[in-house]
Amino acid sequence: MKILSWSLCAAAIVAFAVVPTSAQQAPPIVLKFSHVVSADTPKGKGSERFKELAEKYTNGRVKVEVYHNSTLYKDKEELEALQLGAVQMLAPSNAKFGPLGIKDFEVLDLPMLIPSLAALRKVTEGPIGTGMLAKLDSVGLIGLGYWDNGFKVMTANKPLRDVSDFKGLKMRIQPSKVLHAQFKALGSVPQVIAFSEVYQSLQTGVVDGQENTPANIYSQKMFEVQKYLTLSNHGYIGYIVVVGKPFWNGLPADVREQLTKAMNEATQYVNEISQQENDAAIAAIRKSGKTEMISLTPTELEQWRKAMAPVYDEMGDRVGKQLIQDIQKTVSGATNTSPHKL
Repeated sequence: MKILSWSLCAAAIVAFAVVPTSAQQAPPIVLKFSHVVSADTPKGKGSERFKELAEKYTNGRVKVEVYHNSTLYKDKEELEALQLGAVQMLAPSNAKFGPLGIKDFEVLDLPMLIPSLAALRKVTEGPIGTGMLAKLDSVGLIGLGYWDNGFKVMTANKPLRDVSDFKGLKMRIQPSKVLHAQFKALGSVPQVIAFSEVYQSLQTGVVDGQENTPANIYSQKMFEVQKYLTLSNHGYIGYIVVVGKPFWNGLPADVREQLTKAMNEATQYVNEISQQENDAAIAAIRKSGKTEMISLTPTELEQWRKAMAPVYDEMGDRVGKQLIQDIQKTVSGATNTSPHKL
């Protein structure tokens, strides 16, 4: 009986030891997070923060692989890659969802719509933002949050102060009907060019100028091939963090919960540092001495506003007239804080 008892005990000990060892050796769930900007931008830093938190909160059950600077896919390719399951997470800009039939996010591309980051929060963190994210379900995506990039400025090799200065200039844009209409209203010739190709396009004269956040302009060295930067703050660039619906729904419930926690904290982090990153970029560009900065007077800014006002009527049917009105009502009374100043 003693021998039998020892055998049973030994078997129990072995069984007890094998189960957790087997579980520990199970391969981690790989989550590929691809994006098109550099690692030292708000989005780049946010993706690394998400990786850190996701792996921490899941105790290594999830491994996040971050691919910066279009090393995996260019911005024209990444959404298709996500839908095909080649990557699991992206953070495309607002403009990128139009080709999928989700045009609501393009409302955030309207010039002079969002006067400040505080006003933006009322939109993205309220019922309007939640409602827009819900529409991604119809194209097999799940929206996890809104990440700030910041307010846009203009660059060119000639001063852009008066609306007439834009006439005939070839200006790079993202693939957005709203942005196309914006530059047409200013008298420019909009050209859709992938983000990874903007520097070379500016350097070789394929385009004359572009709009972007200071952080992107600095990290991509666009300021080195542009003589002037106008601190216009005329529009906003943000990102929608998305995952593929089949991937997300296929995760264990506790892993989804842990990843959601990681994403919420990473979102807060990005939205806290975006302004700081853009301010630092402005300071660095100024220090370089390669680009002259231009501040607009209130009169000049109003001239820009009037020139671009027809875009609202032109794009109303595309992005939704009611949505525009709802956002205008939500941000009503907010002051334009003009975040980037000389």
